[in-house]
Amino acid sequence: MTDITLLDGGMGQELVHRAGDRPTALWSTQVMMDKPGLVAEVSRDFLAAGATIATLNSYAIQRDRLVPVGIEDKFETLHAMALQEGQNAIAAHGSGRLAGSLGPLGASYRPDIHPSADIAVPLYREVAEQFKGKAELVICETVVSLDHTRCIIEGAKSAGLPIYCAFSVNDEDGSKLRSGEPVAEAAQIAADMGVVAVLANCSAPEVIPAALRELAKTGLPYGAYANGFTKISEGFLKERPTVDALTLRHDFTPEHYADHVMAWVDQGATLVGGCCEVSPAHIAEIAKRLRAAGHIIV
Repeated sequence: MTDITLLDGGMGQELVHRAGDRPTALWSTQVMMDKPGLVAEVSRDFLAAGATIATLNSYAIQRDRLVPVGIEDKFETLHAMALQEGQNAIAAHGSGRLAGSLGPLGASYRPDIHPSADIAVPLYREVAEQFKGKAELVICETVVSLDHTRCIIEGAKSAGLPIYCAFSVNDEDGSKLRSGEPVAEAAQIAADMGVVAVLANCSAPEVIPAALRELAKTGLPYGAYANGFTKISEGFLKERPTVDALTLRHDFTPEHYADHVMAWVDQGATLVGGCCEVSPAHIAEIAKRLRAAGHIIV
């Protein structure tokens, strides 16, 4: 059948759940500082469930997140911690590829506050350089506008690694980014800039098929990893939000999510996994379904 790359799931939410602490604006970064080894444990569990890529806990390690809490001087140290945790997980499991996560500046889902290119590109470049020679690829995550697309990919290039670009789409119309701009246009920009795969991420699973139809037009490998939130609430679209402003949907069982994922594979997706609220149990169910359908997980 088809070779499928199985990404891992939602590192940040899984960390918050396991830590048992009230979330902070630093989110998964705070948990990594407070509970060394927990990131590696989560990554190891995702790999054991069937994932072949371990995504670094670097999504939120941006200077604009560290400055307000007075720990900007820990930028390099935190990235080194994330790399070590990821490397430890792969060593413990015995296999897996390490992916650097390059998250958005400002906040997730907020195209309105994304900085201009002269500010954004150097900041993205600085993060991407932390992955050079240490990860096997870079995933630009939760990309929400055309400008965001151009800036984050330009910055990611400095890692000298293959780049995946993952777009967060409108939770009612998957053919549009959260900015309202066309997914097809963003995906083509990404393709023209040399990425090796395009995906939809951190969006409602129901709108992923529409996004995939647009991503397929690039001719690149494509796929998706959705979240399990009821919606991106107004409470989250404010300054320095915490993840407890978001609500887990009641129907988000491993079986239900795997139904969506297998439909995406039938649609041509060759890279699948999970974003926020996707646990190792979800990934295990997807792996089981993929194998049962005759696909090869690579």
